[in-house]
Amino acid sequence: MSEAEKNTARLFIISAPSGCGKGTLIAELNKRFDVYNSVSCTTRPPREGDKDGVQYFFVTSERFDELVSKDGFLEHAEFGDNKYGTPKQPVEENLAAGRDVLLEIEPQGAFQVKAKRPDAVSLFILPPSVASIERRLRRRAVDSGETEAQIQRRLKTVVPDIKRAYEYDYVMVNDDLDKAIGDLLTIYRLSKEGGAGLEKFTAAAMKNTIDEVLENA
Repeated sequence: MSEAEKNTARLFIISAPSGCGKGTLIAELNKRFDVYNSVSCTTRPPREGDKDGVQYFFVTSERFDELVSKDGFLEHAEFGDNKYGTPKQPVEENLAAGRDVLLEIEPQGAFQVKAKRPDAVSLFILPPSVASIERRLRRRAVDSGETEAQIQRRLKTVVPDIKRAYEYDYVMVNDDLDKAIGDLLTIYRLSKEGGAGLEKFTAAAMKNTIDEVLENA
């Protein structure tokens, strides 16, 4: 196979605490690169404005369990009364076609995927502080209508999620938006080329920053 024909598609995993702004950053990545954004399956009922195949693939619990039994997920988990999973087939099809794939998932799912696909590039996006997460979630709740109980449920996962950041390939901070966009694009681009130049973003290099966010939580 010639160099021109070589398939360089990569699987990217991005995780961040809820309210960290990862959706905004991923949207900027999608403006610049042709990346397939994996859509998860869920057993939760659609909410107003949800479209099947856009926010999620909405399936019955029976269909979900059938996919599990057929090894149809790269990862799956249960949160509350609902099940969530990353369908394996579209991920593998896009990678085979030479298109990069992005999974926006929680740490629990991220490490299930890494176990199956150790070649995947994993990135954790840190908030500047846990307090900034709460401020953002409360601002967002004004528009989304989330209740205090829902906000507290999201906040409960923030510190446990950040504690897993040490295990990711790369870690960056979303503090200044323009800088964060630049960092994400750099990590994406250079990781496709083998990772040279990304030493400052490794989890080991970012250890003190992770420690500081946790100490001030």
